[in-house]
Amino acid sequence: MEDTVSLSDRSRYLAENILRTLGRSVVHIEPLHGGCVGEVYRVDLEAGDRIVAKIDARPEPQLRTEGFMLTYLAEHSSLPVPQVLFCQDRLLLMTFLPGVSRFTPGAERHLAELLAELHAISGPGFGFEQDTLIGLLPQPNPWTPSWTDFFREQRLLALARLAVAWQRMPSSLLARIDRMAAHLEDWLEEPEQPALLHGDLWSANVLAVGDRITGFLDPAIYFGHPEIELAYMRLFHSFGDPFFQHYAALRPISPGFFELRVHIYNLYPLLSHVCHFGGSYVQSVAQTLDWLGF
Repeated sequence: MEDTVSLSDRSRYLAENILRTLGRSVVHIEPLHGGCVGEVYRVDLEAGDRIVAKIDARPEPQLRTEGFMLTYLAEHSSLPVPQVLFCQDRLLLMTFLPGVSRFTPGAERHLAELLAELHAISGPGFGFEQDTLIGLLPQPNPWTPSWTDFFREQRLLALARLAVAWQRMPSSLLARIDRMAAHLEDWLEEPEQPALLHGDLWSANVLAVGDRITGFLDPAIYFGHPEIELAYMRLFHSFGDPFFQHYAALRPISPGFFELRVHIYNLYPLLSHVCHFGGSYVQSVAQTLDWLGF
C-alpha cells in the first residue's frame, strides 16, 4: 500500500481483509481521529456490530507492537482496553469501545482506582520483555535494576539523541540534558518496586461514559516509576484534582513530586513531542532546563 491510496481503496482493503480474517461483511467505514501509528477507521459490520481498524502503510509498519501491548494489558491488568481481533504489521482489528474523552469528577475518581490497580502490578526490573513504542518512536526497554539509571539512559538521553539525529533539536540542548541527567540521583527516588505503566496517558487516550472509564487506548507499556505516569497526566492538564486526590488516597505520592519531580519527568513526553512535531516543544524543553538550573 502507498500513503496516497484513496479512502475507497482503503475501504476495499479493509473489507477484503475483514472478510478473510473475521468472516464478516463490512457495511460502512468511517475515518477516525487519533493514533500516531497508522490510520484509524470505525468499521460497521453486518448485524450491527462495530470494530476499529488501523492501517500502517509506512515502509516499516509497527502495528504488531501495538497489538502486543493491548493484549498484554488485557491479560495482565483490569484496564478496559480494546480486544485484539486480528493483528499483523500493517493491519490491526480490535473491538470498538464506547465513550468520549471528557471526564466528570466521578470518572476521574474511577480512573484513579484503575491506575492504582495497574501500578500495583510489578515486574522483575525497570524496562520490559521487549522494546515498545511511544507514538511513532522506539521505546527501548532493557531490564535495568535502577530506576534512575533507566530513566536517564533509556528515556531522557535516548530520545534527546534521537531528536538531534532527526534534526528536531540542536546538539547544544542535548549537552544541557546530559549535564542535567548526571544529577538525577539528587532528585529522583527509587520506588518500592517497578510498576506496570500505560506509558502514554493523556485525555485523548482515555474514554468515559458518565462516571465510568470505558477504555484505554494507544499504550506505551513498560515497568517504571508511577510518578512518570502521573507527571504526564498533569502536563497538558488532562486530569485534575478529583483524580490526583483520589489516587493519593489509594497510593500516597511522596513529597516533592508536584514541586520538582513532575518537571523532570515531563522532559520525556516533551522530548517525544520534539521528535514528533518539533516547533515550540523545543523551547519547552529549554525552559524546563532553565528552571532546573541547566
